[in-house]
Amino acid sequence: MSGEGGLSSVTVIGIGPMGRAIAASLLGSGHPVTVWNRTAGRADDLIARGATMAPTPTAAVAASELTILSLTDYQAMYDILGPVAESSRPSGVLAGKVLVNLSSDTPDASRDAAEWAAGHGASFVTGGVMVPAPAVGGPGAHVFYSGPRAVFDVHEPTLRLIGEPRYLGEDPGLAQLFYQAYLDVFLTALSSLLHATALVTAAGVPAADFLPGALNSLTDIPTMIGDGRDLARRLEAGEHPGDLSTARMMGATANHIVWTSEKAGIDTRLPKAVKAHYDRAVTAGRGTENWTVLYEILKAGG
Repeated sequence: MSGEGGLSSVTVIGIGPMGRAIAASLLGSGHPVTVWNRTAGRADDLIARGATMAPTPTAAVAASELTILSLTDYQAMYDILGPVAESSRPSGVLAGKVLVNLSSDTPDASRDAAEWAAGHGASFVTGGVMVPAPAVGGPGAHVFYSGPRAVFDVHEPTLRLIGEPRYLGEDPGLAQLFYQAYLDVFLTALSSLLHATALVTAAGVPAADFLPGALNSLTDIPTMIGDGRDLARRLEAGEHPGDLSTARMMGATANHIVWTSEKAGIDTRLPKAVKAHYDRAVTAGRGTENWTVLYEILKAGG
């Protein structure tokens, strides 16, 4: 099935906010789009724009060579496509199909899913969308991908409609690894932003007087700690000169944040977790080294 300019049909399974945004972007570019969702009503706006609602997951997969999954996790993929794979034996509805899973899960879950798909004759590409649903298909949108390069290259023009594709390698787990690592930074930053806001509002300061400057402090981090490439070089070389912000000094500041939080009567678990990193560095005899020595402490686990 082809649309404008011979564009191929694409199936989207999972019509939550992200799935709807993906399907809408594909429709807007002229791709015929087949959708399936447990709650069919969520696709009403897409149907009105020309999408086709498949009656079953089997019909959805059969409608296109490329199926994009946007689900809660990988287990949801098995719940939906597992019966499809089993009921279609021996011919195999999944055989020859390409599954691009944009759901969130672990790197190992992605690797297991790639093996499962291969066992049913399908190709599997892992993806991680790095923008919220409203930004899909727009400027700055980007998506990490990993899996078989040849398969990715064939479908790259279609996937580009979701956001700039950033291919990481053949290992199916790489896209989820980067996705989770980026969100590690993002989610921690969001929690710290809300914790800091609670800290100042507990003293009667309006949030509006604090948040604009606090957001600027996030964007100023590269200016303070240097280019990411230089930081990476120093971390990989194990270089942690203690000529500026030592672990002991930063740990003292972390301790002051804990005390201030306790006095304000707000939750202290986040600042205590940060303080614990510096405490471990000091206990290990590395308090006079740069704060980046925490990298060695975190790598060691425990």
